[in-house]
Amino acid sequence: MAVHIFHKTSIPDHVTRQRNPSKKGGKREGNPVPAEKKRMAQSLLSQSQCLIVASSRFTTLQCFNREEEEAFSIQKFRERKRKWKSEGKANQKMGETAPPPPPQVVAPPSQMPLGAARGPTWTPAEQLHQLQYCIQSNPSWPEAFALAFQHYIVMLGSIVIIASSLVPQMGGDHGDKARVIQTMLFMSAINTLIQTFLGTRLPTVMTASFAFTLPVLSIINDYSDRTFRSEHERFEVTMRTIQGSLIVSSFLNIFIGFSKAWGNFTRFFSPIVIAPVVCVVGLGLFARGFPLLANCVEIGLPMLILLVITQQYLRRAIPRAHRILERFALLLCIALVWSFAAVLTEAGAYNNAKQQTKQSCRTDRSFLISSAPWIKFPYPFQWGAPIFRASHVFGMMGAAIVTSAESTGTYFAAARLSGATPPPASVVSQSIGLQGVGMLLEGIFGAAVGSTASVENVGLLGLTHIGSRRVVQISTGFMFFFAIFGKFGAFFASIPLPIFAAMYCVLFGIVAAVGITFIQFANNNSLRNIYVLGLSLFLGISIPQYFVSNTSPNGVGPVKTDGGWFDDILNTIFSSSPTVAIIVGTLLDNTLDAKYAVDDRGLAWWRPFQSRKGDARNEEFYSLPVRIREYIPTRFLY
Repeated sequence: MAVHIFHKTSIPDHVTRQRNPSKKGGKREGNPVPAEKKRMAQSLLSQSQCLIVASSRFTTLQCFNREEEEAFSIQKFRERKRKWKSEGKANQKMGETAPPPPPQVVAPPSQMPLGAARGPTWTPAEQLHQLQYCIQSNPSWPEAFALAFQHYIVMLGSIVIIASSLVPQMGGDHGDKARVIQTMLFMSAINTLIQTFLGTRLPTVMTASFAFTLPVLSIINDYSDRTFRSEHERFEVTMRTIQGSLIVSSFLNIFIGFSKAWGNFTRFFSPIVIAPVVCVVGLGLFARGFPLLANCVEIGLPMLILLVITQQYLRRAIPRAHRILERFALLLCIALVWSFAAVLTEAGAYNNAKQQTKQSCRTDRSFLISSAPWIKFPYPFQWGAPIFRASHVFGMMGAAIVTSAESTGTYFAAARLSGATPPPASVVSQSIGLQGVGMLLEGIFGAAVGSTASVENVGLLGLTHIGSRRVVQISTGFMFFFAIFGKFGAFFASIPLPIFAAMYCVLFGIVAAVGITFIQFANNNSLRNIYVLGLSLFLGISIPQYFVSNTSPNGVGPVKTDGGWFDDILNTIFSSSPTVAIIVGTLLDNTLDAKYAVDDRGLAWWRPFQSRKGDARNEEFYSLPVRIREYIPTRFLY
């Protein structure tokens, strides 16, 4: 038995436990001291002298008030202490034959975790608690229509940028550009409905993909040396070749999707892989941010500053307008800055400017309103019979793989920002197969490029705090309307591109930050994880930047061999940040001590989401509507 006297302001942790004498051999049992006794002891700490009597069977805490200690003589105090010692010895001898254990050393009080004394610590959260409407909840109908129109405006920018850069090189005029925009808008609406009803069922908008730019430029170069009767004929032949290439390459996505090959590949993912992939989905598009904004700083920079101030600061300064500014600040800022650009245009501010400045800043330089038809319904093979060439088909196949990787990263970001669980492997594979079906339809209807999940619209979910699926489905109504009634669609398509670039600076940044949040489900302090994360993230940005910076304006990349189709595949794949991050991250994460770092990789949290039945919420978020699932073979569902 050991006796210890303490003059302290805290009680050692082990003292708050008592031993159970009913156990054989005097083993300790972790029964807590009664709460009332503990509170009384704590209340006396600041003015007490505490005596701890410890033996192999019990530990007691006796406290003396210092005023009482002064009232008694030292002799009385020693007698009381001897009495407690004798009681301890008597209890020790009762039914105990084993030799007494060595004196027990009282451990110092346990210390708080690093940083806990300076502030709270945050536990991992599977859902973002500040979302006002998640994937299955819906705002009021007026708000839903206004938010849907906002989604339409945001996705319009990518279509206008692609059409404005590719159609003139094909030999098309302003009327051809307007028809291409209408066709891509029409196909985006169809693909969005397919994905939200039958695909991932996440609130993702499908829009034109920049991954097809290099294969399309390769087709344009092949026809640049040929002689045509007119530029319009060259444009039509180019579009027919693009149609044939899209039709054939679409079967690659259909195969890897519906054969579950892509879903089986995603089973090798972990939070350590998803984090850099989602990050570069946003960061890899930096060229469409400030570099595009800088083409007209007097319009783009006010748009960026006004959006940040209005949506973040002004809504906090005006509580009554908090909800309106949080959800619709983007539309308000677009209207104000667009009006400002129109005033500068009418005032002649750009009459003596350079041609590039006029093209970026003036509101009357798109020539879409004057050239677009009032009513035009896109129809199959509107440019003529498709042309099939093997060299061009292989380049498009490379772009099809890239869009699969980009869409996969975007789906995980959309699930996080809409309050859903990470999509299961079967759902991701199903969505890639349906994306191939959408690409097939785009080839039939004559779109200039294939489609992918819109990163900017996923960022809009985080900006407005509304991840409702219904809002995105309603937005397809605006896409159909403005695709058919060309004059009205051309009005909004004439928004200066620096305004879109200012929006992208905010929206792409939100998506990149969402990727960082996946790290919380793995061990942040593992040097192995830090290595995989850092290398995947850096190479996911560095390698594509090298390929893009060394690609000529006519689409000739750094890989140059005798096979042009081989060059197109490699240049397209390694120009995509998400594709490079998926390749590097998956390879490293599954080969570097993968078996011994299962817990560090976060697989215990990740694996239940990889099948529909792994988590009870998967069925709630990703089940097909209106009993469609009953007519689909189960081998395609699990």
